[in-house]
Amino acid sequence: MGDIDGKIFPLLIITVTVSLLSLYFIALEPDTKIYGQTGNQTRLLPTVTDPNLKVELVAANLDFPTSLEFIGRDDVLVLEKNTGNVYRVINGNKTGPLIHIDVATKDERGLLGVAVSKTKNSDKDENHDPHVFLYYTECIKEGKKSSQNCSNYVSRYELSINNNTLINPKLILNLSALPGPSHNGGALELDKNNNLYIVTGDLQSTSFNQNKSGYDTKSQNIVNGSIPDGRAGILRVTQDGEALENGLLGSQYPLNLYYAYGIKNSFGIVFDPITNNLWDTENGPQFGDEINLVEPGFNSGWEKVQGIWKLNQTREKDGLFEELSESIEFVDFDGNGHYSDPEFVWDKPVAPTALVFLNSDKLGKEYEDDMFVGSAKKGTLYHFKLVEDRKSLSLEGDLADLVLNKKDDTDMIIFGENFGIITDLDVGPDGYLYILSEFKDIHQGSVYRIVPK
Repeated sequence: MGDIDGKIFPLLIITVTVSLLSLYFIALEPDTKIYGQTGNQTRLLPTVTDPNLKVELVAANLDFPTSLEFIGRDDVLVLEKNTGNVYRVINGNKTGPLIHIDVATKDERGLLGVAVSKTKNSDKDENHDPHVFLYYTECIKEGKKSSQNCSNYVSRYELSINNNTLINPKLILNLSALPGPSHNGGALELDKNNNLYIVTGDLQSTSFNQNKSGYDTKSQNIVNGSIPDGRAGILRVTQDGEALENGLLGSQYPLNLYYAYGIKNSFGIVFDPITNNLWDTENGPQFGDEINLVEPGFNSGWEKVQGIWKLNQTREKDGLFEELSESIEFVDFDGNGHYSDPEFVWDKPVAPTALVFLNSDKLGKEYEDDMFVGSAKKGTLYHFKLVEDRKSLSLEGDLADLVLNKKDDTDMIIFGENFGIITDLDVGPDGYLYILSEFKDIHQGSVYRIVPK
């Protein structure tokens, strides 16, 4: 995940029985160097830094889970990347699958994102089952050369609670997945008006395209690029996949779907429950992972800028953006788009994934409405406070410059560790923080929650 391209999603996933994991998944006192045994594996267990909190296992035996969404108390949907299965976990018990999709699985392709709408669509629609939106990749092999026609799809389903199935599929978006197979994005989020937001990556292969393939577009700040096709941005649509009004950046499809652009790849978007502002994480190449406040028309800067650095033709650091900004030509879509600096930058990659606001005091008033960010590197869970207007992060000491360098003290922002690859975060109806993760060395996916001792 992130730009540890092709190294995060394993090609082979196997299941491990709960009995073998019984010693592994236990709540520990923080900072205790105790190791758990999992078959022949010995490793550090997930911990949190606050001595008043603990980590609990909610569900295990998941096959590379990518996303979760609550539909009720102790009732959550979980997606599996490579199986294409959607499961329902009720009181820790996995049921289903509710649906199976024949997804492509190479690298970062697969069943990637989910959102659930419980609000009726019209006055006539008083008691519909929840709508479930899924983001996934499918490829069709053609001819003897096995060239592939691949797309990223967003489809809407109805969740039949009684039958435990997803029914009445409706395709609402058909987006490019080429050249790929990395940088598909996939995170989904609904705003307060029940509009759907979809984050997409630039879909570049590990080898740089360098304007040879036809997939370099203006949404990647390539001035002479082709018309945007849905990649490298955050798209906003109605629940039927339609543009809102005339669009922010332009009136032609699919430019009229863009809420933001210039995004290399992202695994997390979320709305601040207090301000309704949208935030995202963004993965850099081998530097410059970001947290961003995403306002309408936001340009994140890729492929001209990443983190605080200007990029050269091969996407390497080429000086500080602040000093060279006048020499950089962004695409602004007739003045409708605007570049904005990130709110936080990691110099060395941590592959940030999901982010969430803890709109609850169940872990203590000191964490209420704060931001939590997961990562794929070392399973670190980060914690950030916001300033009073909630448009930036409140940081001090080494991090006051909003850039985490190798020698900086990270104690003030590390909340938990050893969670494997954190793929999603959510706040449950019970007010606790839930973590979805995968341990690639033992091929085991799990749901955890953090609760008071």
